[in-house]
Amino acid sequence: MTTTVAVIAPGMMGAGVGGRLASKGARVVTLLEGRSAATLERAAKANMQGVREADVAEADIVLSIVPPGEALALAQRLAPYLAKSGKKPVYVDCNAVNPETSVDVGQALAGTDCGYVDGGIIGGPPREGFSPVIYVSGREAEKALALNEFGVTFRKLDDVIGTASALKMCYGGITKGVTAIATTLALAASRHGIADALRAEMAASQPNLLAHFQRSVPDMFSKAWRWVDEMEEIGVFLGDREERDIYEGIAGLYDRLANDYDGGKEEIEALAMFFRK
Repeated sequence: MTTTVAVIAPGMMGAGVGGRLASKGARVVTLLEGRSAATLERAAKANMQGVREADVAEADIVLSIVPPGEALALAQRLAPYLAKSGKKPVYVDCNAVNPETSVDVGQALAGTDCGYVDGGIIGGPPREGFSPVIYVSGREAEKALALNEFGVTFRKLDDVIGTASALKMCYGGITKGVTAIATTLALAASRHGIADALRAEMAASQPNLLAHFQRSVPDMFSKAWRWVDEMEEIGVFLGDREERDIYEGIAGLYDRLANDYDGGKEEIEALAMFFRK
């Protein structure tokens, strides 16, 4: 019997996960109405079939993989269809949201009688020889592990909704936070005319760190817009502590860089020059 997985939506990560599942024999469906030509092309390459919301509700498992700010809205959009569904799929929220938001997503689905699983993705989209790890938590989390046989790695943490999201907040806060620190100081060095001196010193005394940033900072340019909501979610996750200001500031940095990437690219070009290999 074929396993049907709904992956919403076919962005870079969603299409990567959907493509891996499809390549291992799953039937993968998604929502494509109103999406861009680039999204339609990604979905086609990943063998993801466009369907209606009612058909999504008849899948075995629903994987929500959207920008963090869209996670709750997607659950609210699909809830009426899931409530009417005779299949009652397990709904896995895989988004970079804080635990409170994950609980809100679960509450939006409470009247559907579908199982709800909290999730968090660590790592980039699947590629040859690699799968990200999708950590899951909640009483229904065991059901998500069935997708391990389709080439995507799922790991259960515990039975508590919010645990997987907390892990994602901490991990993403470290990796994207460190990238933001390097970005901030490289731009400051460029403004003060010491970029070459700073890069030379890092090459001499911190070569491994420089090599890491030579990968992570340029890789961030096209993704900065997607990281804004995640940094804001981390700020909420940290609560009423001074550290929250750090991630609100990082959210502002990534928002500015996203606009620059789509505009004049002044700061983007300065960063590309600093972190050239």
